[in-house]
Amino acid sequence: MHWENVVGQARGIAILGTGSDVGKSLIVAGFCRLLSRRGVRVAPFKAQNMALNSFVTFEGGEIGRAQALQAQACGIEPTVDMNPILLKPESDSRSQVVVRGNVYETLDALAYFERKETLFNIVRECYARLAREYECVVIEGAGSAAEINLRDRDMVNWPVVELADASVVLVADIDRGGVFAQIIGTLDLLAPHERQRVRGVIVNKFRGDRRLFEDGVRMLESRTDLPVLGVVPFLRDLRLDQEDSLDLARSRSVQFKPDLINVVVVLLPRMSNFTDFNTLAAEKDVALRFAASPDDLRGADVVMLPGSKNTLDDLDYLVTSGFPGALASHVYGGSELVGICGGYQMLGQAIADPKGLERGGTSRGLGFLDVMTELDAPKICRQVCATSLLHGVEQHKPVRGYEIHMGRISRGAVNPCFQIEASETLEGNARGDEGAASENDLVWGTSIHGLFDQAGFRRGWLNRARNWKGLPPVSPRESELVTTQLRAELDRWADHLEQYVSMDAIYSVFEGRSRRGSVCALRRFIPKPATREKPA
Repeated sequence: MHWENVVGQARGIAILGTGSDVGKSLIVAGFCRLLSRRGVRVAPFKAQNMALNSFVTFEGGEIGRAQALQAQACGIEPTVDMNPILLKPESDSRSQVVVRGNVYETLDALAYFERKETLFNIVRECYARLAREYECVVIEGAGSAAEINLRDRDMVNWPVVELADASVVLVADIDRGGVFAQIIGTLDLLAPHERQRVRGVIVNKFRGDRRLFEDGVRMLESRTDLPVLGVVPFLRDLRLDQEDSLDLARSRSVQFKPDLINVVVVLLPRMSNFTDFNTLAAEKDVALRFAASPDDLRGADVVMLPGSKNTLDDLDYLVTSGFPGALASHVYGGSELVGICGGYQMLGQAIADPKGLERGGTSRGLGFLDVMTELDAPKICRQVCATSLLHGVEQHKPVRGYEIHMGRISRGAVNPCFQIEASETLEGNARGDEGAASENDLVWGTSIHGLFDQAGFRRGWLNRARNWKGLPPVSPRESELVTTQLRAELDRWADHLEQYVSMDAIYSVFEGRSRRGSVCALRRFIPKPATREKPA
């Protein structure tokens, strides 16, 4: 059974937070999954996102990685309407502003807020398209729901709630402490008409015996006159792409071992798309950690330079921090060095910025590959299909991924490492060589994000590294199993939410709207889900 839209308007539920990183993105993804499993046509929406982890849609638009994950949870293709505005910080005071998937301008905060009216009209148009197409839109807020100093400039929390006539669920993070102050303080700072939209509270990231918080639940409900809809335990080892959260402490504790492929990802100040390495880290024969200093490279079989939002500044950081010597010792010692996107550009001879897109001038590269980069507009954003040309990896292993970069790279006397395949379904993809590899293939780079997500290429590349290390190959079936397990993580997370959140109460938050004459209770539109075996 499906819902019938009222006057062409989808029903909206907004997940707002008491602060940043309280778990809003994953709560939205979980709710999207649960609704989709019940047969509801549902879509995610975040009006404005600030993130350096992004994704390229089918039509070649750039959106936040979290909205791509949420669309996956809904079982639909991500579109730019799901994240109309993406802010990609280039410094502490300026961000590249991406609007409906394309670069709009690079602005400081004051200049950005001056464009509020124009930008919010775009937000309104994008939401309207989703509301016409879907039965339900799950809205994600940003930061705190009570940023009172930014209320007149807000484009992502309460204006969107009002636009969608949405009910609100407030999420708080008990793991960081002060959960009572978070919740009661946030509610106390809301305007009366905002406070009336809040239907309940979710306490997220609980550790320990939940029974010890029963009195806390009673206190919260008594003080706020709102139901606590769930106390969600922290779910360990959840392997879903995190947009802005990087567990560095845990990654630095990863121990290198002689029977594993030991991988170091260099931690850059403006690192982007660190999700490129999540699938790789899930392999049983891989130990992966992030490195903040040259000393952290010791013991690595592979060092990776990730993408960067400000390639020239991050290149300077590598040089001033002493990484070039450590990288040279790593390569000359017979170990592998890989660059992805901005990291690939850094491996070349030079990076020129004639139009001042970052800071202007020409900077000397690390010199490991005979390539030259010139920063230029417009930004290249496209999905790609490719095959591997790397020696020692089974030839023509398929790779699907996406490119997001301003640099045009010219290759000298080095071989490419991928062949872009023409595709009728991926507009803008011209057949041709991509990437570069040194003669012995110890150093290689590519502009393709997400290439390790393909089990065949990932296992072929890992088995090449195992061969160099004198280890026997691992069956491709092991990597296929990893991919299957990762795809099941959304359902694992949704099952977790279903167990610890009163989903009937979530569905029935819309009953409050029925008292205003808008819609009937939500729950009667949703059929009971089929019995589903819980994962072990």
